[in-house]
Amino acid sequence: MTTRLYDDPVFLEHETPSGHPERPDRLRALRIALEHPNFAGLERKEPPRANEEVVLLAHPEEHLRAIKRAMPEEGMIQLEADTYASPKSFEAALAGVGGAMAAVDDVFTGAASNVFVASRPPGHHAEKMRAMGFCFFNNVAIAARHAQRAHGAERVAIVDWDVHHGNGTQDIFWDDPSVLFCSTHQMPLYPGTGSVKETGVGNIVNAPLSANTGGDHFREAFKSRILPALDNFRPDLIIISAGFDAHYRDPLAQLNLVGEDFDWVTGRVLEAADKSAGNRVVSILEGGYDLEGLAESAGLHILRMMKG
Repeated sequence: MTTRLYDDPVFLEHETPSGHPERPDRLRALRIALEHPNFAGLERKEPPRANEEVVLLAHPEEHLRAIKRAMPEEGMIQLEADTYASPKSFEAALAGVGGAMAAVDDVFTGAASNVFVASRPPGHHAEKMRAMGFCFFNNVAIAARHAQRAHGAERVAIVDWDVHHGNGTQDIFWDDPSVLFCSTHQMPLYPGTGSVKETGVGNIVNAPLSANTGGDHFREAFKSRILPALDNFRPDLIIISAGFDAHYRDPLAQLNLVGEDFDWVTGRVLEAADKSAGNRVVSILEGGYDLEGLAESAGLHILRMMKG
């Protein structure tokens, strides 16, 4: 059982304004946590930089060109309400895409059993034609399309446990029965999507959670809705949108998960992958804005992946 980590110095060079929750310190906190001896066996690599054209697997060319044109040569610009870019942001976004695609390659070729991509900016709010919610390009969507195109995956499942609904991923796969999208998230909350009535062509499974609920409700949502959907779908690959902002310490939401909840859900997803996907799991960092909560939860998530 080999677990690989993709991380890149350029991820710290995507800069946001002072006080912005999606900040470089997030990855610094995670890197410190991963210095613990428990992670000595974690294989660490820098991701390859993706070519711009692979973004077109999930986004039209118009979106790619608009993002590239908006990048500043110096300083910082605001793409939309809460999404900012600095001179290295485009490079960081492509490194994140490259890491997601390399992770898919790794699990299909056997180079690794599972992979965690510690990238920023995140991706799951990026719709086909719209950057939003700190996100430029949808990393998990591009990874899913790459698995289908390059490795012949017939069915890809995306499991999103970020506290905010992955509206972008849902938008991209709304009418595609070859991709199952499952999400737990607080509702009501940004971005306002994710009701149980949003089902696509039967491939969308939303399990919204009320504010101030905790691990019991979260685990029940997985037991009653997400895990049965995975069992029925029998994916060839599971991709996780791994947000850790449902942690009780997080400032942007009001769910009350603890680190052990993320350990538990990781174990359940690994079990689902063992049934049909040859243990192939790719996990890509999304949210998580309290540094202590992120470091604890992501650390336990990665440790569970290492144990298999």
